[in-house]
Amino acid sequence: MKLLLFSDVHRDLEAVRRLVERATDVDVAIGAGDFATCRKGLQPIIDALQQMPCPVVLVAGNAESTGELQTACDDWSDGHVLHGSGVTVEGVTFYGLGGAVPVTPFGSWSYDLTEDEATALLADCPNNAVLVTHSPPKGAVDRDSGGRSLGSQAVRATVERTHPRLVVCGHIHASANRQEDLAGTPIVNAGPIGIVWDLDLGETVA
Repeated sequence: MKLLLFSDVHRDLEAVRRLVERATDVDVAIGAGDFATCRKGLQPIIDALQQMPCPVVLVAGNAESTGELQTACDDWSDGHVLHGSGVTVEGVTFYGLGGAVPVTPFGSWSYDLTEDEATALLADCPNNAVLVTHSPPKGAVDRDSGGRSLGSQAVRATVERTHPRLVVCGHIHASANRQEDLAGTPIVNAGPIGIVWDLDLGETVA
């Protein structure tokens, strides 16, 4: 299965138009949050993303809430908003978690979750899913420009417990377009340029 991975477009319509063009030969596109900026400008970005010719799996970032994203996607039958929930597309299970984990220092506009809240929402994640989270797991593609590790312990524990086929995330801009391995799972901080990924549908971990 061929995937288009992206995150953190932050109201950049030109970036979205380029992503739509790149989606012509993929099976599923995955948007790992931060479509808006500080809770503003979400709908035009979603309207542009609806031009993608394939199903799209989305989670909220911290720049928009899950509720805002669900409302923006109300009339989009091929747009699947996940938050403590999953969807199966072409036989592959995708499971998602929106928001920033742990809580950021950005204040009231930021859509954040505590590690405990994230742990509860990730409890039903099945084994061998494609896991889509806005925040990266602790210790993988989570370094900011100052070298600090800002990822989520809850996401990391879920990776170690469920062995996803792939983790798609964003949030930490300095680690965009990078990938690392965690417990045998590829972790991709997608970024706004986007990455085309050939998903291995072979052997899984029980």
